Amino acid sequence: MSVVFSVKSFDMLSTKELYEMLRLRAAVFVVEQDCVYQDLDAKDQYALHLIGVKNDEIIAYTRLFDKGFYFEEASIGRVVVAQEERAYGYGHQLIAESIRVITEEFNTTVIKISAQCYLQKFYNAHGFKQVGEEYLEDGLPHIAMIRDVKL
Repeated sequence: MSVVFSVKSFDMLSTKELYEMLRLRAAVFVVEQDCVYQDLDAKDQYALHLIGVKNDEIIAYTRLFDKGFYFEEASIGRVVVAQEERAYGYGHQLIAESIRVITEEFNTTVIKISAQCYLQKFYNAHGFKQVGEEYLEDGLPHIAMIRDVKL
């Protein structure tokens, strides 16, 4: 079974979709990673939401921002795949689709992310390169990474 991706603005999300995406984010970032942080940061309303659905359930998700909102560059955040679904390569599909959507919707190929350090090689595989030094974000080690691929 494969994942079907869709992109929605905040206003287009159904109550069920909003609940499922917030539940997935909490399951991974708060419970699995044992990180207490303010997930509901009043930025979801300004993002595009990339939702990956399998068997009528959201199992993968990112939120996407145009340049100048979160960073000077366009950005991908809240990258999450349900723990039981990670063995199938959906994370790579999710990032590839996120890059495609940003390129098409925001007309840019320059993307900046704040990545958890342990995922550096994962993001390197998608053309992201580390910029700057390691830092703590919500108590977890992160690095800034930029992808700047000319079309």
